[in-house]
Amino acid sequence: MRKRKKPPPIVFILLFFLLVAAWWYLKPPYPDNLTDQGNIDPNPPVSFPLQQSIPPGTEIRIDGSTSMVTINKKLRLGFEGRYPKTKVVTLANGSEIGIEKLINGEIDIAAYSCDLTDEQNKQGLRAIKMGDDAIAIVVGRNNSFKGGLTDTQVADIFKGKITRWSQVGGSSDAIRVVNRPDWSCTHKSFKKLVLSDSDFGTGANFITLKKDETTGLIRELNNDGIGYATYEHANLESTARIVTINNTNPGASQYPYQRRLFYVYKNPPNDAVKAFLGYATSPQIKQGL
Repeated sequence: MRKRKKPPPIVFILLFFLLVAAWWYLKPPYPDNLTDQGNIDPNPPVSFPLQQSIPPGTEIRIDGSTSMVTINKKLRLGFEGRYPKTKVVTLANGSEIGIEKLINGEIDIAAYSCDLTDEQNKQGLRAIKMGDDAIAIVVGRNNSFKGGLTDTQVADIFKGKITRWSQVGGSSDAIRVVNRPDWSCTHKSFKKLVLSDSDFGTGANFITLKKDETTGLIRELNNDGIGYATYEHANLESTARIVTINNTNPGASQYPYQRRLFYVYKNPPNDAVKAFLGYATSPQIKQGL
C-alpha cells in the first residue's frame, strides 16, 4: 500500500496566514476611549452641540481666572445676542476662588488657567480647553535695563542666582523680584514653565503680593523690579515694558512660556452649562476668540 504524500510546508504557512486574517477581520472592536495602559478612560472628552434655541430666563454664572476676562466678555455678549432673554454673569475673582465656588454650587462654570489635578477630577470636575495664554516677563517702563533675556537668565533671576541688573547687561542696581501669591494659577504655571517646578528664590529682594492682580504687580515694579503677568493684561499697561525672551515676543508661536485656558464644569452638566459650552466651543465662535 502506497503512503499518502503530505502537503508541502507552503500550504501550512498559507493556511496560518488565512486564519490570522480571518481572526483580525472578525474580532470585536476596541472601545474608542482606551488609555495607553489598556484601561477605559474614566473621563473621555465630551463635546457639546450648538443649540438652535434656549429657554428664555436661562442664566449662566461664571467666575475665576482674570486671564479669561476678555474671553468671558466676548462670549457673554455673543451668547446673550444669539439667545434672547438669557443672562450670563461673569466675575474674575481668580482661578482658585472660581473652582471653590463651582464645587460649592455657587456658579455654573469656572474660568481656570491651571490643569485640573487628579483630586479635582475625582470631585467630578471636567475641563474644556478654550485657548492658550502667554505669560509675559515685565519690568517698569523707566527701568534702566532695556534689553531682552534668555530663558536661562529668567530662571536664574527668579531662583535668586542673578541678583543685579549688571549681570544681564543693565545697571549696578539690585534686581527686585515681584512675585504673585503661591495659590495663583499664574504663579503655579510660571513655576512649572520657567523653574521646572524648582523653588523661587528668597531674601530681601523678593516681594510676594497678597493679591493676584496685574495692576498691583505693575505698580510694585518701579525702576528696579521684574515680574510676570498674562500677556493680554501686560500689553495694556502703559507703565510696564514686556521683555523679549530668547529674542521672541509673547505673541510668537515659539515663545517659551505658554499655558492653556479652560472652562471647568461639574459633571453631570446642567442644561444651562450644556447650552453655553455648546455655543462657546462651536467652531465659528471659538475661532473668533
